[in-house]
Amino acid sequence: MSLQKQVMDKMKEAMKAKDTVALQALRAVKSAFLLAKTEAGVQAELTEEQETKIIQKQVKQRKDSAAIFIKQNRQDLADPELAELAVLEQFLPEALSEEKVEEVVVAAIQNLGASGMKDMGKVMGVVSSQLAGQADGKLIATLVKKNLI
Repeated sequence: MSLQKQVMDKMKEAMKAKDTVALQALRAVKSAFLLAKTEAGVQAELTEEQETKIIQKQVKQRKDSAAIFIKQNRQDLADPELAELAVLEQFLPEALSEEKVEEVVVAAIQNLGASGMKDMGKVMGVVSSQLAGQADGKLIATLVKKNLI
């Protein structure tokens, strides 16, 4: 079942349960899907990879917002963001552990024969495509830097 269909089903459940937090998060994702569909040069249907990237972007926005609110001692604003984050994370594939990500990074560095920071872009491209939706970009970048030096 596509992510769009799953989102719609969860949205219906949230409406019946009168879960406003979940409903708000799911409506934001639905809106992002519709925007992506109407962009120039996009096919009629989004691929599963595109859907995952859209949800990842929504998750990242929630994490960043919550971090800013917490930093400003505004827990009252951070709580709804964290609640929406929990709703959205259920649509993402399970994240890999840092050790697993590092294994993939090391293997990619060896396969590409990368040496030094000049090759970081190549390694990031390969690893990011292999781990799409399973690891955070910041974590990948940190591990690539660590292993290239």
